[in-house]
Amino acid sequence: MKHCINCCIHLLPNDLHRQCFRCRGPSHNNQKCPVCKGENKNHLYTDSKQMKLLAVLEVRTDHSESWNGFFCLKKGKLCSLIFGLIIMTLVMASYVLTGAKHGLLLIPSPFHYGAFTSNPSLMDNESLSDMKDHYQSSKINISYVKDYPSIKLIIDTITSKIEFITRQRPDLEELRKQEPHMFSVIPNKFLPNSKNPCWYEEYRGNTTTDPYTTNSYALYSKRFRTIFDYLRKVFWNHLYHYKDKHYRLRCLPHFYIIGQPKCGTTDLYDRLRLHPDVRFSAIKEPHWWTRKRFGIIRLRDGFHDRYPVEDYLDLFDLAAHQIQGVLQSEAAKEHSKTNKIIIGEASASTMWDNNAWIFFYDNSTEGEPPFLIQDFIHAFQPNAKLIIMLRDPVERLYSDYLYFASANKSAEDFHEKVAESLQLFENCMLDYSLRACVYNNTLNNAMPVRLQVGLYVVYLLDWLTVFDKDQILVLRLEDHASNVKYTMHMVFQFLDLGPLSEKQEALITKSPASNTRRPEDRSLGPMLPTTKAILRDFYRPFNTKLAQVLFDDAFLWKRT
Repeated sequence: MKHCINCCIHLLPNDLHRQCFRCRGPSHNNQKCPVCKGENKNHLYTDSKQMKLLAVLEVRTDHSESWNGFFCLKKGKLCSLIFGLIIMTLVMASYVLTGAKHGLLLIPSPFHYGAFTSNPSLMDNESLSDMKDHYQSSKINISYVKDYPSIKLIIDTITSKIEFITRQRPDLEELRKQEPHMFSVIPNKFLPNSKNPCWYEEYRGNTTTDPYTTNSYALYSKRFRTIFDYLRKVFWNHLYHYKDKHYRLRCLPHFYIIGQPKCGTTDLYDRLRLHPDVRFSAIKEPHWWTRKRFGIIRLRDGFHDRYPVEDYLDLFDLAAHQIQGVLQSEAAKEHSKTNKIIIGEASASTMWDNNAWIFFYDNSTEGEPPFLIQDFIHAFQPNAKLIIMLRDPVERLYSDYLYFASANKSAEDFHEKVAESLQLFENCMLDYSLRACVYNNTLNNAMPVRLQVGLYVVYLLDWLTVFDKDQILVLRLEDHASNVKYTMHMVFQFLDLGPLSEKQEALITKSPASNTRRPEDRSLGPMLPTTKAILRDFYRPFNTKLAQVLFDDAFLWKRT
């Protein structure tokens, strides 16, 4: 099958999927095609076999074209050409390195701004420079311009396009069609005498069977193999035997710490797990709902095999063993005692990361995802409790940059990346809705800094379409840092946890803070005042809406 690659590239900015291969078919004629007419174009060949979703496309030029002439060069001329290219590359590299060191580079930024496109063919394992090539040049380039008024115009354009529109909640049957296996494993009713959604599942293996042999968390991560080695040793002892059959207790979390990254979720997790009635998953951040169930291990590595829901449930086996011990005790049977143990999960990506939707769900909603993470969680756990920790989005972004940037970190570099990201976000907002831009995988991967993570109210409003307000506790890191005891009491009350002794409470509230800024990052100092002013303007309308939704002006972050 032959396709005109030029037509495909020209059509991508206007259509995500449907029109990409409008010129499909063997009848394609270069002379009749409005784009290819009168020109020699490369062609894209694909195998005639049915392609998998993530199959790799091989692009190669027609064998009858000019490469034949190149290979006809004499051996001597070919060697001379290669040698010349090497010398030229070395000279250019020397110039670039020297120029960059003295700030003398006159070469324009390779990041070309222009009309935004959401191209599903751009996978997470593509380099950032590859994705930047999909953006056309515009009249201005603000990558290295620290001109507040110029960037303010971009922010004004973004602000003028902001609309907070309530999303349409999908039907349960639509969710079942998307994840039939998940719905076949998780029942719609749970044990009545446990706070957690737990149930018994028949185990058909024998004493020599390894129940975790195919668990993807154990296979792909050496760090967790010790945990699974222990689970293998004690697994058979925790099975429930009834009428010649074996059953294992399965559980989902009672509560989730869903976000946001660099907002103190690790510190909250470390303190909560010190409570005698709280248990967490074997891994602090499984990222199953947002990434692993789609086959994402690391974004830069692309997609792997999808982690089935059974692998996720295995992470709660340690807690399930303890819960089962209480449920089967004589005291519990006689007094219908409700188990006090509650299970939590603390993946900070749960609130915001829906980047995988474009590769798995139908794109018929004008760039907006038809299904979100919370739709599936609510389908199984309508009574789940959710905890959100937020901080000033301006400071969050700088902390995020310092934590994830690998080299050449500086306040100036951060400023340039903010400017680039704002330009890209503006380009998207000119053509798409706010929600389409916030959840767009291509845009999120192309922006040098994660501006979208700080748009808290967009995500919160979407969670409120499926969960009631009293099921969500929203905290501020600034309050937590200044009064740990107060915020932890709020969390204990929200989760209906019993009172603690003074010694237990002191252990939880007086522990040193977790996951603080690294010394080498502190030495870089704060962001530039101009950068802070720019980001304040950008996040202001979102913070205003957030304060209105929560009825709390503290979320305006005016004093930070």
